[in-house]
Amino acid sequence: MTRRRPMRRRIAIVMVSVGLPAVLATAAVAQTPSAPDCFPDEATTASSFALRDGDRVVFYGDSITHDGGYARLVEEYVVTRFPGWDVRFYNAGVGGDTVSGGWAGDAERRLERDVIALHPTMVTVMLGMNDGGYKPYDAETFSAYAGGYRAIVKKLKETVPRLTLIRSSPFDDITRPPAFAPGYDDVLRRYGCYVTALAASERVSTVDFRAPVNEGLAAVLATNPALARQLLPDRVHPSEAGHLVMGAALLRAWGAPTLVTRVEIDAARPAVAVAENSDVLDLEATPGRLQWKQEDRALPLPLNFDDADVALAEKAGAGLEALDQQVLVVGGLAAGEYDLRIDGTEVGTFGADALAAGVNLATHGTPMRWQAYEARWAASDRHELQRVRRGLLANDGDSRRAKEAAETLAARDEQQQRHRAFALGPKVRAYELVAVGSR
Repeated sequence: MTRRRPMRRRIAIVMVSVGLPAVLATAAVAQTPSAPDCFPDEATTASSFALRDGDRVVFYGDSITHDGGYARLVEEYVVTRFPGWDVRFYNAGVGGDTVSGGWAGDAERRLERDVIALHPTMVTVMLGMNDGGYKPYDAETFSAYAGGYRAIVKKLKETVPRLTLIRSSPFDDITRPPAFAPGYDDVLRRYGCYVTALAASERVSTVDFRAPVNEGLAAVLATNPALARQLLPDRVHPSEAGHLVMGAALLRAWGAPTLVTRVEIDAARPAVAVAENSDVLDLEATPGRLQWKQEDRALPLPLNFDDADVALAEKAGAGLEALDQQVLVVGGLAAGEYDLRIDGTEVGTFGADALAAGVNLATHGTPMRWQAYEARWAASDRHELQRVRRGLLANDGDSRRAKEAAETLAARDEQQQRHRAFALGPKVRAYELVAVGSR
């Protein structure tokens, strides 16, 4: 595997140098159902997080983006992991869109009105599901897609500092038989190869949504076919679980830090050994009891790991818990079990060995998780505001009343995005660890 990669890099460079559309069209015709993906997407790795304080992020795409699940997860992550940042998020997805546009206007108008007018510093583009026409591959349809996608990237690069091109999520040809050989998902694979090569030639980042969702479909199918079909219920649109897989893939590709907080306490001394992204205060030990106060600089994701969608996403390989590490380690405790309370809320009962190894509080119902839910509720409300505003401008954008209504909705959106800094700011929490039977 490692020996092949240098060769594949050289192939990618040749493809770019001789003209992407022609070469990729020829390559796609030659593919077989068992052929591997085009070549590794090396732009998906990052040494530091791709977003930063002050960013304005726009997600551009079709109905899959319009559904908003993967975009909401990214927003929820940023505003809980970096609550002090001032980052704006906008969903510019429209159902049925292709690289040439759709019912809300052609691509030129869409980009000007729904993206560039927002002055973004980062734009993601995910198009392709509708562009292939849900039919077998043909060179003419591919050529239109390649030319349209290239024009979008060229237009955006004139004003947007950073772009991420997203290879389309898959069409489910895994849990259901393809309508034709080798299947519509193979068409999307070929289109995705073009997106990867275009990103390389334009020196922008790219992320693959198709591979992780397909891997998730196959993994769940092996044990529960009916459950596997819930990832893409209509074969096209991801469920909430499918969106979680995609959102997690985007966060990892952007180099999202996994740490929420890490606190390590030696109960025997007592002393604080480690306090990462948190301040620990007033540590006190009495027989059978340890208590302290903690002010964290981040919150966990607003995810209930017992929820069916989250559980399905984890079965499908989303790796959400790995992105959400809020670790508490307490060593030096006498053998036995201990009740953990935070602000008087029962979090769980843990053995001394489990506490010494470390407990990920992000997977438990803590007051910090409830605080983080403010981010989820706000994001859902705002995405609806943005959807209504987009529809007004698309259907009646030249009328004075529509423009006034759109401005009112935009002002409300801005107000909500500013408000979350107050809702998600650090709070001092009271922790209490008590030996079972000591109360």
